[in-house]
Amino acid sequence: MTSAAEKLWAGQNRHEGDRLRLFTAVAGAIDATDVLYPGSYVDVAPSFVFPSVVYADMDKRAARFFADVDGVAAIIAADAVDDRPRTFAFHHGDYRDGIDVPDGSVDLLVSLYAGFISEHCTRYLRVGGTLLVNPSHGDASMASIDDRYALRGVVIARSGDYRIDESNLDRFLIPRKPVELTVDHLHQLGRGIAYTTSPFAYLFRRVA
Repeated sequence: MTSAAEKLWAGQNRHEGDRLRLFTAVAGAIDATDVLYPGSYVDVAPSFVFPSVVYADMDKRAARFFADVDGVAAIIAADAVDDRPRTFAFHHGDYRDGIDVPDGSVDLLVSLYAGFISEHCTRYLRVGGTLLVNPSHGDASMASIDDRYALRGVVIARSGDYRIDESNLDRFLIPRKPVELTVDHLHQLGRGIAYTTSPFAYLFRRVA
């Protein structure tokens, strides 16, 4: 019988293996063990690749999913890329209200389709760690004006495959139209701005 966790994961994993390929590409470019994924819903693909992941979401379905600890562990074990022990935890709540993770303790902060995560969760990322952020919801634009971050690479998607490009980074994050990019402006927009070149996602290094 299919478990509740398996049903929710099947809905998330409609493009089978897509997230696995994404996080495998990211893992090949950075040194990371501990990951924080606010706004994760039920996307447990980081645990296929990284040994320790904390997920956070306010959705009740996500809480129900992660409550099935054995079911989630089985999903992770089925697609894990190596035999290292895996640990995962789930925080049910709004990431803006705080997550039970020590400041400066994670190597990778994931921001995919979940708002201005970098604004509220950079505190948990160690200096030298990496923010993975896509253009949706404006968080890539927010990180681009944050002095704590410097662009270290971009994620290029082609036909379902992903690769990390760390060359000629000055061609990215160039606004398509002249704009005074500020925190207030991004909050008012509720989304990012258009750039002349738009990769699937960006990798920022925390530098301060």
